[in-house]
Amino acid sequence: MHGWRRARLTERTKQTATGRTLTFEVPHWPGHLPGQHVDVRLTADDGYQAVRSYSLAAPAGAGGDRIELGVQAAFGGEVSPYLADDLPVGAEVEVMGPLGGWFVWTPQDRGPLLLIAGGSGVVPVMAMLRARAASASGDPCTLLYSVRAPDEVWYATELDAVAEGVRVRRLYTRTAPEGSRRPAGRITADDLLGMPPPTDTRCYVCGPTAFVEHVGELLLAAGYGPDRIRTERFG
Repeated sequence: MHGWRRARLTERTKQTATGRTLTFEVPHWPGHLPGQHVDVRLTADDGYQAVRSYSLAAPAGAGGDRIELGVQAAFGGEVSPYLADDLPVGAEVEVMGPLGGWFVWTPQDRGPLLLIAGGSGVVPVMAMLRARAASASGDPCTLLYSVRAPDEVWYATELDAVAEGVRVRRLYTRTAPEGSRRPAGRITADDLLGMPPPTDTRCYVCGPTAFVEHVGELLLAAGYGPDRIRTERFG
């Protein structure tokens, strides 16, 4: 990490009604690990500055000087709505990072992998899935992805085409698709049935604070050790 770097927006991709993937070009970007994040700083014409943290969606080495951030526009937010929809392509912001060393997975971390994400919490998890695919890892991997409704799924097409050996289950909390075998509702202990066994399984949980705390309790009750559970929360 070397202080603030200039980052130029090169692409904006719609994920959901309020979620966006923003691709920035950052000269001399040092690379990052799956699960890390950056701080983004905006400076107004009058000198006022605002800083927010956003997860990196692409793993280290993806695109050289390119980084990919997931931004969920928060209602009434000061920064996220502007980044999501108003920052012009070609405009610059400042980023600091990569940051974080706890919520990180690399292909060298062998053993079964259980990823649990809520809403836009899937962003750093996607970095892990992409890194796993690039490494051709043969270890089993499961993603439990909790969203309110089908139209709030991030990376829908990519998740439909994940690499062999990855199991993806979408859990809908408010509106489930027609014909869904699981009724809409929050994640429960039953959703952990059939998951990789607690022994040697690494668990990564990311999402809103209440979601992460709830899932953490479910994992502990199911026998997953505290030393095998890593969490990242927001909101």
